[in-house]
Amino acid sequence: METDNQRFNATVQPNSAFLVELKEKLPEFFTRENSFDLEKFQAALKEKNVSELSEGYQLNFIGKDYARRQAGEMPTTVIVPDENQNNGAGKNSQNLFFTGDNLEVLRHLQNNYQNKIDVIYIDPPYNTGSDGFVYPDSFEYSDDKLKEMFGMNDDQVARLKSIQGRSSHSSWLTFMYPRLFLAKRLLSQNGVIFISIDENEVYDLSQLLSMTFGESNLDTLIWNKESDGKSGSLKAVNRFRKIHEYILLAYKNKDINFNKVHEPLKGRETEFATANLAVNSNIENKNHPNYFTITNPLGDQFTRQWKWSKEKITSLKKENLIYWGSDGHKQPRLIIPFDNRRTVYLQSILNYGSTTLGRLEFEKLIDKDVFSYPKPTALIKKILAASSKKYSTVLDFFAGSSTTADAVMQLNAEDGGHRKFIMVQLPEKTYHTNSDGSEVPTKGGKAAYEAGFRSIDEISRERIRRAAAKIKADNELTLPTDFDGSFKHYRVVKPNRIALERIEEFKPDTDELVLDTVTAFSSDALGVAGNASGEQTVLATWLAKDGYAFDADIQKIDLAGYQGNLVENNRLYLIRENWSSKCTEKLLNLLGTHELNVQAVVIFGYSFNLNDLRELENGLKQLDGNVSLIKRY
Repeated sequence: METDNQRFNATVQPNSAFLVELKEKLPEFFTRENSFDLEKFQAALKEKNVSELSEGYQLNFIGKDYARRQAGEMPTTVIVPDENQNNGAGKNSQNLFFTGDNLEVLRHLQNNYQNKIDVIYIDPPYNTGSDGFVYPDSFEYSDDKLKEMFGMNDDQVARLKSIQGRSSHSSWLTFMYPRLFLAKRLLSQNGVIFISIDENEVYDLSQLLSMTFGESNLDTLIWNKESDGKSGSLKAVNRFRKIHEYILLAYKNKDINFNKVHEPLKGRETEFATANLAVNSNIENKNHPNYFTITNPLGDQFTRQWKWSKEKITSLKKENLIYWGSDGHKQPRLIIPFDNRRTVYLQSILNYGSTTLGRLEFEKLIDKDVFSYPKPTALIKKILAASSKKYSTVLDFFAGSSTTADAVMQLNAEDGGHRKFIMVQLPEKTYHTNSDGSEVPTKGGKAAYEAGFRSIDEISRERIRRAAAKIKADNELTLPTDFDGSFKHYRVVKPNRIALERIEEFKPDTDELVLDTVTAFSSDALGVAGNASGEQTVLATWLAKDGYAFDADIQKIDLAGYQGNLVENNRLYLIRENWSSKCTEKLLNLLGTHELNVQAVVIFGYSFNLNDLRELENGLKQLDGNVSLIKRY
């Protein structure tokens, strides 16, 4: 037997996702059979004097139709809650961390986060051939099915499959298209996505964003990745030294305005206007009221005549408005800050942080150099300060070293905000297993493996924990009591062979059950950590499908010894096995006396035999209230 999502995916065409989006915006041009009425649409264009364009540039690449189809498919994975984390450190957190394929996570989030994400920042693989990018998706269709779906011949199918595992432009575009398409649907009406990229794919990414968001909704920023000094990782070329990367922006609505941002109070002299504090370094009028000694943080003393009183300069020191030179030993100068007295808009060239700074701050947290080229929090904080509000939700579905989560927490600590983050990271292993069962670190994963990290997502989560601890230590007296320095954790996992076999064995039109189908979705059965039961996995997956938040109110309700899940007091989920006539009787009694008021009862079809299902279905139909029964497989 196929699952509901498998049956749906079998009907998806390359234009399915586009038609869904089109129907949401222009429902009047669709028939009762959900077909697009092209003639009616063309007539409307003519009536409004809108000319159809017969020519124009279009981005084409091998795998485009496959990518478009992926954008319209339903998830084939389940969401496994990490009960140890979610009932422990993350119990009261509203931040989320997903371990899994980000395409599947984006599919799961389509219902409960559509139009709710305010800022997306991603740092995807640059596809340079040396950044570890390998096409991660598998072609799960036979050659005949691919030919049927896309109208291809044998040669075209071979070319489509040849991009798998190659660092080609086509493979990168096929990889990125469905992710960007689904990400756009998550953005709020005033939402914006920032994407870091270098010259290798900046052109293709620009065209892809133009195709997805519209070319009028794009902008480009340049990041000077040596703004804090030279980066040892950069290589000189014969013509010039590359010290920049790009950050492409795409909006749903380009009419939005960014916030002005405060410039930092500390930094090199070249980044700030400064002024001498001394009246004249050669004048030593010991009787002048402004003649006294200033001591810098390193213990150096400067005695002379100053422009302001000792009290004034002491106040400036407390505000970190005195610059002591690049080595900290120079004569003090006044920093003229860009703080509340002067705020500015982001400039098109961003001079915040550097690749070196990103690496150093990461090493200070983790104690080892286990991650290549993490972005600096200084850069992400400025982006978020400009584009987010204090209650914004921020998504990064290429979490990497979790710089974005760190930046969100730092910014909240600084301005009292309550921004929430959602991180997604593929569990890329730092080792591979030999035929004899021994583990060997991967080429780029040796340091991480030796530090005890078996996958990249483990590094990502540990960075969040240590960053939160540092923020709490550095801001002990000023940190809000409701500061959120943790996260709830979920793993997005494909059902294993046991679960799939039980699904295939199940026959809904008979009175025979395949036992322990629910158990096959437990974290133990799926081979992941977290201590989640199969019922908890199915429920978490369905809550996302039905648009509920991951912190939805869930109450256990007793139905003659059978435990149901009452969600937000309006939907009852029946997932466990061992449903009986007594359970039906108890449920109908609660509904009939209005002790329980729900709009729908949702059942896990594999847990119900045919007789019990019919009895429940008939009983609900006889109630005066309108309680629908939703059967899922």
